Amino acid sequence: MSDEIQIISRDYWFKIVELLQQNWALIDEIDGVSKVYFIGDTSGVFDEMVFPTLDEAVIALNRNGFARFTDDKAAQEMIAAPDAPFSRRPHPNGQIYSSGRYWR
Repeated sequence: MSDEIQIISRDYWFKIVELLQQNWALIDEIDGVSKVYFIGDTSGVFDEMVFPTLDEAVIALNRNGFARFTDDKAAQEMIAAPDAPFSRRPHPNGQIYSSGRYWR
């Protein structure tokens, strides 16, 4: 069984978490809900959250310090978004967003 995760969206959201490290998010609309995949710089999916609508997912990402990558030209000049293939990789601190520990 492959741990590869198929993510359709390439509309990246990002959050700088420390020097030279970003957390990324992609939102796919699946079966009437919006699923947010949280991805590290090396294309590893470390967490997921489901929202009833795309609007609610976007509001939650903004509220938690994520910005849309295409809207930030300065960030695009300094960092590069991870690319497919995406695969499941654990985060050293576990599921940091879906656990609520770093999510408001």
